[in-house]
Amino acid sequence: MKSSIFRFTIAGLTILILFSCKRDISSTKEVNLKPNIIYILADDLGYAELGAFGQEKIETPNIDALSKNGMRFTQHYTGAPVCAPARYNLLTGKHAGHAYVRGNDEWRERGEVWDYRAMILDSVLEGQRPIPLNTVTIANKLKEVGYNTGMVGKWGLGAPHTKSLPNNFGFDYFFGFNCQRQAHTYYPVHLYENKVRFHLNNDTIAPNTKLDKGADPNDPKSYAKYNLNDYASEIMFNKITEFVDDNKNEPFFMYWADPIPHAALQAPKRWVDYYTKKFGEEEPYLGNRGYFPAKNPRATYAAMVSYLDENVGKLVAQLKKEGIYDNTLIIFTSDNGPTFNGGTDSPWFDSAKPFRSEYGYGKGHLYEGGIRIPMIASWPGKIDAGSESDLISAHYDVMATLLEITEQKQTENTDGISFLPTLLGENDKQKKHDFLFWEFPEYGGQVAIRMGEWKVIRRNLKDKKAEPTLELYNLNRDIREENNVADKHPDILEKAAKIFETEHTNAEVDRFRIPLVESGLLTNE
Repeated sequence: MKSSIFRFTIAGLTILILFSCKRDISSTKEVNLKPNIIYILADDLGYAELGAFGQEKIETPNIDALSKNGMRFTQHYTGAPVCAPARYNLLTGKHAGHAYVRGNDEWRERGEVWDYRAMILDSVLEGQRPIPLNTVTIANKLKEVGYNTGMVGKWGLGAPHTKSLPNNFGFDYFFGFNCQRQAHTYYPVHLYENKVRFHLNNDTIAPNTKLDKGADPNDPKSYAKYNLNDYASEIMFNKITEFVDDNKNEPFFMYWADPIPHAALQAPKRWVDYYTKKFGEEEPYLGNRGYFPAKNPRATYAAMVSYLDENVGKLVAQLKKEGIYDNTLIIFTSDNGPTFNGGTDSPWFDSAKPFRSEYGYGKGHLYEGGIRIPMIASWPGKIDAGSESDLISAHYDVMATLLEITEQKQTENTDGISFLPTLLGENDKQKKHDFLFWEFPEYGGQVAIRMGEWKVIRRNLKDKKAEPTLELYNLNRDIREENNVADKHPDILEKAAKIFETEHTNAEVDRFRIPLVESGLLTNE
């Protein structure tokens, strides 16, 4: 009898111990379960070019679904109004006053860097000015805590035969355009896989190639040479699905920097046909504003955006199929506001609504249309479905946010503030920026500071043919920046001048310097 009781007691204790161990293991797994992170950066996508942000002509049901199931940010900003500096701000967490890259720099001293055919023959001519090797990126930090890291899309921060390649800045895998200029066609001769060329089944059709002499602009056959075999965005998306499949059992970070909808106007025929039927026949674009001619330019532009949206839907479906969607944070945004060239028609789409979309107010400029961008964050079970935030935030906040998500301390010298509390609905814990800062040496030279409802802009700082401007707008009352009230608020201007004096550091690269800024003239007036 005693032996039976003893055996029962031992068995009971064993079950309790096993149950306790099982709970502990489960608890440990729950604590250590890092979310997958997918950051999608569209190229030149305007604030209102998604249905979730008010677009009425272009259809984006899959990206809109991310918004419906997640959070829409209405006051999110790029760090710069063009490609390379925006990507640098994003990856490093630094604003333009502290950035190494402050504009696009094609590194012209190498030779004929704008000659597309010359670049194909000599890869030394590809790429942009390299960033310093000691630059710390989001990918570096995520690798430190066990993430497998991948980048697909447009790099724009270095060049072949230099050390400034994605694989040297924390990315285990890279596939896409090393060079921004190569991305001026969606049918390139090659892309890059890690550090070597990945050749495509396309001919050499250089950007800015016009219609053949005597070709009928109303005949679809006249445009055949601009639509070849391997569409870059399709090839790149296939690599994303492979990366997800290869890394689905471990935490991964995917930075998807697709060139869509940056010109040239080139899209899959089925989508162009869809929008041609929807919009009707148009006046052809003959290539007079760069890139390639397009028979139905508006339809083609809309087709590009919807094609990107389609791939977002496919990616979400893959995540769900693999059972990892619920543990994946997806952020969708753009690098800057809508463009003005290559046959695009931002005013017709009202691409920056409620801001102005025409040239001078979109891409390349520090008005709201050029720098305020759509952002959507989806993270099932963490972010409330259908939520919205008016938190003032920027690209350079992303590093701080991802570090907090992965329980890392902010050890780098950066300018960002984590918006994780906002994502989790803990608004009372959210720290806020006293200001956002921009310094941009291109398009005449510009600087801007946003302080709450106020926005200070100075333009024409490098333009010898125009006087520098001093502009002040109250964004709460004047969202389109149409009423300059600089002469009525000297106190606000003085505050902005002090911020600029504190935040500006002289650019290391001559091309990025603004003499009026570096002389201190702007803060001594």
